Amino acid sequence: MAHHSIRIREARTHNLQHLDVDVPRAQIVVFVGVSGSGKSSLVFDTIAAEAGYQLNETYPPYVRNRLPKWARPEVAHIEGLSPVVVIDQRRLGGNARSTVGTITDIWTYLRLLFSRVSTPHVGEATCFSFNDPAGMCPTCSGLGEVVASAVDRFVDPDKSLSEGAVLLPGFAAGGYWYSKFADIGVFPLDTPLRDWSQDERDALLYGPGAAGAVAKQLPRDHQGVVERFERIYLRSSDDMSERKKKALTEFTRSEVCPDCHGDRLHKESRSARVLGHTIGEMARMEVSELAERVKEVTEASVAPVVSALTDRLQAMVTIGLGYLHLGRGTTTLSGGESQRIKTLRHLGSSLTEMIYVFDEPTVGLHPHDVSAMTELLGQLRDKGNSVLVVEHDPAVMAVADQVVEVGPGAGRQGGTLVYQGTFDGLCRAGTATAAALRQHRRIKDDPRTPRGHITVADATRNNLKNVTADIPTGVMTVLTGVAGSGKSSLAGELIAQHDAAVIDQKPVSANRRSTPITYTGIAAPVRKLFARRNGVAASLFSANSEGGCPDCKGLGIIYTDLAFMEEQETVCETCRGRRFTPEVLRYTVDGLSIADIDDLTISEAVHRLPDRAIVRALRHLDEVGLGYLRLGQPLTTLSGGECQRVKIAKELRDSTTPALYILDEPTTGLHLQDIDTLLGLLDGLVDHGHTVVLIEHNLDVIRRADWMLDLGPGPGKHGGQILYQGPVAGITGTATAEALRRDVSATPADR
Repeated sequence: MAHHSIRIREARTHNLQHLDVDVPRAQIVVFVGVSGSGKSSLVFDTIAAEAGYQLNETYPPYVRNRLPKWARPEVAHIEGLSPVVVIDQRRLGGNARSTVGTITDIWTYLRLLFSRVSTPHVGEATCFSFNDPAGMCPTCSGLGEVVASAVDRFVDPDKSLSEGAVLLPGFAAGGYWYSKFADIGVFPLDTPLRDWSQDERDALLYGPGAAGAVAKQLPRDHQGVVERFERIYLRSSDDMSERKKKALTEFTRSEVCPDCHGDRLHKESRSARVLGHTIGEMARMEVSELAERVKEVTEASVAPVVSALTDRLQAMVTIGLGYLHLGRGTTTLSGGESQRIKTLRHLGSSLTEMIYVFDEPTVGLHPHDVSAMTELLGQLRDKGNSVLVVEHDPAVMAVADQVVEVGPGAGRQGGTLVYQGTFDGLCRAGTATAAALRQHRRIKDDPRTPRGHITVADATRNNLKNVTADIPTGVMTVLTGVAGSGKSSLAGELIAQHDAAVIDQKPVSANRRSTPITYTGIAAPVRKLFARRNGVAASLFSANSEGGCPDCKGLGIIYTDLAFMEEQETVCETCRGRRFTPEVLRYTVDGLSIADIDDLTISEAVHRLPDRAIVRALRHLDEVGLGYLRLGQPLTTLSGGECQRVKIAKELRDSTTPALYILDEPTTGLHLQDIDTLLGLLDGLVDHGHTVVLIEHNLDVIRRADWMLDLGPGPGKHGGQILYQGPVAGITGTATAEALRRDVSATPADR
C-alpha cells in the first residue's frame, strides 16, 4: 500500500527528545526552528540518513564502499521512505577542470552540436572536450591558463648586483648563481640596476639570446636569470619542496594561455564555428544570451540536441543563474550558486516519488529572486516528489503546504515538536519563529561616523565595470544587490587590494577528534583543575596518556578492519566508550567525572567549572550564541553558520589591532531571532575599532548597517555598477530599495 506520510517514532538523533511526527508526502514541508533546535537532526540525520542507509544496503559491498557513508539514526520506527536526494550548500569546488558547462552537462550537448554541424567539420565530440587529449590545447593541457614568470618581480632596480638586486633564491652576493654572473666580467657589480643601460638589463635577464651589444659578449652556454629560473622552477618535474612553492607564488603569475587564449582547446577545434561563433566564444557568452542564440540552429539532424540544450540553458535562466557563463570555473561559485546548480541537475530527472531535501535554498538570493526558487520547489513537488526544506526565510515558509517547527530552544532546550500546520497558523502560534515573524526592525537613524575610508580603485574583476568605491572604516558596511550583481567580486577586490580577513563558513576543522575542548585549548586547564581538586597528577586525566583505557587506547571505540568490507567501529567493551580507567573516573569536580566533561554544554561549563582560564576561553563561544554545543562534540558536525560564529568568537578573543573583516552572508543558517545575536557580535567587532563589511540579502541586517553600497542593476553583464552608496535610509529606486520598502509595509499575514 502507498504511504501518504513519512512516519517517525521516537527519534533520538543528537538532541531530538523521542520525537514523533508524521511528515506528509508529495508536499512542500518547511522545517523551522532556532539554530541548534534539532531541525537538521530530524531532516538530515534522521529522514535522509535512514533513506540513504537503506538504499546503500541494496548494493554489494564493493559498490557500497564507494558510496557516501550514512550513519544509522537513533529512531524506534520509521516508515514511508523513498530514495533521497540531498541538495545542500557545500560549494561545488571541483578542480581546475570543472566548469559550469561540464557540471551541468550543458557542455556535453554543446560539444555534440559542434561535432555535427560546425564548419569546418573537425570530428567527434571529444575534439571539443578540454578534458580529453583529443581536444585539449597542448600548451596548457586544457586548463586555459599557464604559469608564467613575473619578471618584473625578479629584480630590485634600486640595488646593485653585489647588494642583492636579483631577488630570486641563490642570487645573494656569494650565492651559487651570483658567482656565475659576477665572474663573467660583463656586468657592473656595484652600480644600481636603475643606472644600467637597457642592453645590460636585457642581457642580465635574457642571456646571450637578448638583442643588443652586451649580450654578444656573453659565453654561448651562459643562461640568463629568467631561463635559469624557468628551468629549475617551471620545467623540472621533481616534487615540490616548501621552498620551491614559496618561490613559485612569489615570482610567477597565472596568465591566459598564449596559444588558446583561455579557450582550453587545440587549434582545429578553435577554428570550428556554429552560427558564426566558435565554441570558445559561446563558452564566454552569458547563459541567457546563449539560450537565445542556440535556438537559431535549424538543421533537422540536430533538432533533439538543440532542444535539450535550450531546455537546460533556459532552466539556468529561470533559476536566476542566467548571468553565469559556461566557461566559469566551479571553484569560483558561491554556496548559493552551487546549490542552485545542483537543483538544476535534478529538475531534468524523470524520477518521481523521491524525497528531495533542501538546506536553505534561498541563501545567496536577493528577496527579488526568491520567487524563482520557490517556483522550482513547486515544480519538483508537482512531479510527485516530497520536498523537505530547512529554511529561515519567511517567503519560503509562505509557500509551504505545511510548516513544522522544532524547538522550543537550542541544544538540550530543543528537540521537540512545537508546531505543525499552515504558515498562517504559525504566524499566530506562540513559538520562537512566530514571535520573530511578528517583530519589525527599523532602519538605523543614527549611523556611526566613519574614522576614515579605504578605496577600491578601478575594479574590473568578473563583471565589475571599472568600479571605484570608498569603504568607510570603523563602521559596518553592507554590500547589497541581486545575485550576480558583483557583490562578491567587489569584496574580492577589497581583499586583494587591502589585505582583509575573511570570516567565512568553511569548516573549522577537518579532523574528527577536534572539539570545542581542543579548539579553545581548555584541555590542559581542565586536567589541572581535576588534578588540583583531587591532589593527583594531571596526566591521569589525559585519555591518550596514563589515565586512558588500555584496551581502546583512550579512543572509546575499537576499529576493526574487515579487509574488503567497510571498517567496523564498535564501542569499547572495557570502558563502555568512557575512554578512561575506572580509577580515574572516581575523581570528580562538582560531581562530574572527567568523562562527564564531554557532555557538558559550553554554557554549563562556564558555570560549573570554576577556573578563570576555562571561563575566559569559553566565554566568547557562549557570547556568540553557541552555548548549546557540547564540549565533546566533533567540530566536523557544525553547520556553516556555526563555523562562522566560532571564527567570529576567535577574532573577538584574539585580535588586538584594528582589522578589516569581510563576511559573506553571515545570516546563513540563522533563525530570525538569532540575527539579533549576530548583529550584537558584529557591533562588538566594530566597537573594538574594526571595520566590518558584509555581503547580505537579509533585510533586517541591511537596516542595521551604518553604510551601504548597492550594486546592479541586474546580474552578470547587466550589473557591475554601484547604484547607490550612503546611509541605508537614503536609498531609492533600486531592487533593494523596493524590497526594504515592501517589507516594512507588509504585516506577517499578507507577506
